[in-house]
Amino acid sequence: MNPRILLGLFRPLFEAARDLAPIILVILFFQELVLKQPIPNMEEMITGLVMVLLGLALFVRGLEIGLFPLGESMAFAFAKKGNVFWLLLFAFLLGFGTTVAEPALIAVAGKAAEVAAESGVIDATEASMDGYANSLRMTVAMSVGTAIVLGVLRILKGWPLHFCIIGGYFIVVAMTYFAPPEIIGIAYDSGGVTTSTITVPLVTALGVGLATAIRGRNPMLDGFGLIAFASLLPMIFVMLFGIVTA
Repeated sequence: MNPRILLGLFRPLFEAARDLAPIILVILFFQELVLKQPIPNMEEMITGLVMVLLGLALFVRGLEIGLFPLGESMAFAFAKKGNVFWLLLFAFLLGFGTTVAEPALIAVAGKAAEVAAESGVIDATEASMDGYANSLRMTVAMSVGTAIVLGVLRILKGWPLHFCIIGGYFIVVAMTYFAPPEIIGIAYDSGGVTTSTITVPLVTALGVGLATAIRGRNPMLDGFGLIAFASLLPMIFVMLFGIVTA
């Protein structure tokens, strides 16, 4: 087989192994030299690492050949069409849909519902916890959809990114004083869990593709920054959710 073909097949595995190597070395260092204990369930650990390696390699390769080109091509198509309404609607639904499907958000919303039930904020019933978790997910998804719309408007209008982000964090700080204490930690964490495996590739590709397609916009200066909005607005929306439901 051609060496170039072999290199293309194994390159994602090499890159995934390179990215995982520091984590493995840190674990081995502390396990062997600090804790001085053998690694438990060594066979399961090795099997898990192999699965993580394969999964990470396939995931990154899938982004390269699937999600990134898809996001950029759709951004080009909407920019060429020149209809701002459909572009903004697509941006909102993209942010909403990717966030609803985000595994990290599903996990955090479920855990937040369990803690809320244990602390007496909601009834300790399955229906109440499911309703709380789903409401939290929908709130965060709405916030990310709105964030992507604002990010697209920023690219279209050429608004300075730093002014938008600084103003947003002023709102976050102000709302912290009014939001219920039990929702503040969840609100601050929600900004991180929304920008994970599904949301980031598509949103980044949308921003870069849109900035590339619009005359006068620089993909490096204007194409990035959508993820910052997607991290910021969930904090505002979740604290507002806590204020409303308190």
